[in-house]
Amino acid sequence: MAENKDKTSEKKPSKAQKISKSSTKSKKSNQDTTQDPYLVLARKYRPADFSDLIGQEPMVQTLRNAFESNRIAQGFMLSGVRGVGKTTTARILARALNYETETINSPTIDMHEEGTHCPAIMAGTHVDVMEMDAASHTGIDDIREIIEAARYKPVSARYKVYIIDEVHMLSKSAFNGLLKTLEEPPAHVKFVFATTELRKVPVTVLSRCQRFDLRRIDIRDLEQHFANIAKKEEVKIDEDAISLIARAAEGSVRDGLSLLDQAFARADESSISADNIRSMLGLADQAEILGLLGSIFAGNAPEALNEFRRFYDNGGDPQQIISDMAEAVHIVTRTKALSGAVGNAENVQLSNDDLPEAAKDQIIDMAGKISMAVLSRGWQTLLKGYEEVGKAPNQVSAAEMIIMRLLYMSDLPSPGDVIAALKKGPDGPVAGSTGSPNGGQGVQPGPSGSPDSDGASGAHTMTRSVNGPDMHYENVPQSEQITQPHAENNQLPTLESFSDVLELIGEKRDVKLKLQLEEYAELVRFAPGSIELHLLDGVTDGLAGDLTNKLSRWTGARWMVALSHERGEETIGSQRREKEQKELEQIKSHPSVQSVIEHFPGAEIVSIKPIKSEDD
Repeated sequence: MAENKDKTSEKKPSKAQKISKSSTKSKKSNQDTTQDPYLVLARKYRPADFSDLIGQEPMVQTLRNAFESNRIAQGFMLSGVRGVGKTTTARILARALNYETETINSPTIDMHEEGTHCPAIMAGTHVDVMEMDAASHTGIDDIREIIEAARYKPVSARYKVYIIDEVHMLSKSAFNGLLKTLEEPPAHVKFVFATTELRKVPVTVLSRCQRFDLRRIDIRDLEQHFANIAKKEEVKIDEDAISLIARAAEGSVRDGLSLLDQAFARADESSISADNIRSMLGLADQAEILGLLGSIFAGNAPEALNEFRRFYDNGGDPQQIISDMAEAVHIVTRTKALSGAVGNAENVQLSNDDLPEAAKDQIIDMAGKISMAVLSRGWQTLLKGYEEVGKAPNQVSAAEMIIMRLLYMSDLPSPGDVIAALKKGPDGPVAGSTGSPNGGQGVQPGPSGSPDSDGASGAHTMTRSVNGPDMHYENVPQSEQITQPHAENNQLPTLESFSDVLELIGEKRDVKLKLQLEEYAELVRFAPGSIELHLLDGVTDGLAGDLTNKLSRWTGARWMVALSHERGEETIGSQRREKEQKELEQIKSHPSVQSVIEHFPGAEIVSIKPIKSEDD
């Protein structure tokens, strides 16, 4: 019986043995199924030395010269847009400062093999290379810790390197606390700052650092870089698709790699096409965008609206479509401007930065047909429309209204064409909007050389000439419509009328007194030295005494201002408004003005100003 019991106890494992076996099986199972976590492309292909950096050759060359001549600065300021490689460059710089191998023990730019401190520095875990995010450590206390720690020598490396990211977010007191240490740091300390907003960094800090502005990466360099990564990842992707990703990255390597990561996730056994990327980014084909613009500038509303709706149905974002249209207008305008310099639009070189080669013919054709004034109005409308679409509750409706606005503007002739037609007479034909005529008198060109106009509102400033039986009109800048005061005369003025009194008050720049007299004072009688006024409701108390004292002081003569209950002439302000209304009605009835209003619906006469003759 004892033997049977022993055998039975040998066959049955204890509870502890069961748990141990179960735990062993679980560990084996976990080891079999656990895989290394996926590393995004931006981290997997992060540059490890200066030879891996793309598009920053000027900075690398400057650093090479400084290291070779042992002129290494105590502080470095790296600035640039997001994702251009500021933090990565800072780590590579820290690695170069502390580079050490069996054969090399000095700072160097050429790091052909991994040094003693390199892995920890590039991983951000080295004890002597401290990284601080100024966005979350903005106060003087954080900087005080750095100042205190900077006094002690590094533990294992050659230099203590402090990398402060987004340094512009430090407080004013933190910057002030850093200044002294930054200007005269210990020999074993180096500072590397990174910022996206250099203008927010105090000049006192900038002056103590060697500054490097990291450039946006060129599109061609991005395309080559992304193509190499796709080859290493064994993913098939078309060149046009890579080009679209490079353009969308806007010079940022990190943004481009994030988009490339997203594109790889959508990939199947076939190659990733440009259409796949357009669908992913909500983009429309550039040639199709040019076709949409062509329909708009041709005034074809049904075709333009249908094309926009097709873009939207295919996944296009309304605001992005407006942005693409604005970009295309810019390219056409640039081509038109450069064609004047080279003599022909066909000779203008369109780089890959602008538009694909397939769209070149469309660009040249539009540049030859559309005037600069129309392109400028289109650009302004799209620029404003981009904001409107972003704020609108229904972006599709807002985008269609922007297109309708452009269609309406496409039918409007340029102001130069209207002026040319008016010269031929009120019944003369108005030419199409292909440019302003040469030698057009009375048209004041704007800064770009074309007549100022607002296609959306159609408002123009008209002035009247009183130098002959025929009326003449011109565009007058708003700043020239202000009547400048006469120069003050050293001689004492002689006032022969109430108008002379008001003119003198204007010369003395007493705006309040002049306004009160023009709007609330009716002239009853006037004689040199004596004024009798009837004051209306709303006038300021003490007007008569104030006027008496100032006239006596300004003229050196004795004046008396009396108030009367007798009604006098209409106020100067009423007389002026009545006169302006009569002139306005007279001008509106002129055939030339009626012709302008007919061709510019919604236009209005803003002001009327006599034009001085050449003899004046």
